[in-house]
Amino acid sequence: MMIRPFAWRAALLMLVATGATLAAACSGGNGGGATAGTAAIGKDDKADLTGAGATFPAPLYQAWFQDYSKIAPGVKTNYQAVGSGGGIQQFTEKTVDFGATDLAMTDAEVAKASDVQHLPMALGSVVITYNLDGVTAPLKLDGDTIAKIWLGKITKWNDAAITALNPGVKLPSTDLAVVSRSDSSGTTGVFTDYLSTVSPEWKSSIGVQKAVKWPVGQGGSGNAGVTNGVKQTVNSIGYVELNYAIANKLPQAELKNKAGKFVGATIASTSAAAAGVTLPADYRVSIVNAGGDTSYPIASFTYILVRKDAASCAKGKPLVNMLWWAFHDPSAAKTATDLNYAPLPAKALEPVEKTLRTLTCEGKAILPGA
Repeated sequence: MMIRPFAWRAALLMLVATGATLAAACSGGNGGGATAGTAAIGKDDKADLTGAGATFPAPLYQAWFQDYSKIAPGVKTNYQAVGSGGGIQQFTEKTVDFGATDLAMTDAEVAKASDVQHLPMALGSVVITYNLDGVTAPLKLDGDTIAKIWLGKITKWNDAAITALNPGVKLPSTDLAVVSRSDSSGTTGVFTDYLSTVSPEWKSSIGVQKAVKWPVGQGGSGNAGVTNGVKQTVNSIGYVELNYAIANKLPQAELKNKAGKFVGATIASTSAAAAGVTLPADYRVSIVNAGGDTSYPIASFTYILVRKDAASCAKGKPLVNMLWWAFHDPSAAKTATDLNYAPLPAKALEPVEKTLRTLTCEGKAILPGA
């Protein structure tokens, strides 16, 4: 489900320390790895890795894995963008080497996969996109209005709540065609987390869910499915990850944030949403409706799920080496901004490095210096 298969030269993580350089993987007691300040290339690793999960970061992950295969030709990574719910399920059932989700696993989900380690990889934004003839300026929406649209309480484009937020904009009297995710989705989890934060009615009636029985509208599978649904349906409205809207030239609404400012989703406004966050030890945290004048209100970390102790070093070591590379290599730090993902806060690098050094395979440390 990659949207821009050739737009692969942008940046994920500007976490890299100034002057960090590529270096060949060190050989150590585990046969390879990384030292401080060195990218763990693992260039001599050989493995066929499988992963599944979120469609939200799929363009980024697929770009990374393609690029890493040029550095470590023996490592082939097959990532299936099946949605966060599917990724968590396959990870828990141990049918994949790693999973991916946008909404952090719940306590109940973690209990079923007790060896899971969340790794925050980047930040992204969920945008409200629409297909509305004759409207050229970005629509302005607030949380209460968005919740009422998805609850089926607002059914017309020229409803008083929408027109009040968009003075001077001529809105049609046509019905709103609402498009939502039909699969178990981290994007939906982030969206419903936001709606639960800004709308007491949404929180009490539906709450935070990855899979929702929607009160109104039609469904699409994956971010790509919702994107296509909005593109093909006049007078429609939907929610997708920012990159999917941009790649398909769909407009995005400006949303009223917690500070009362209307903000569009950009790398800067997504980063602002995480600026004041303190990451907990397990990295599971929500940043929707964050404070600050420039914060975009539907932002989220996106996570890769790995095992704290991989059953096989033949898979565990190459996977950890690849992840270290993604966090540290300057060429990997050229892959997310063009794909419209925001880098992690710089303060997150040290704890993530420490976490990577705690990972083991067959009971043995993977990275030197652990």
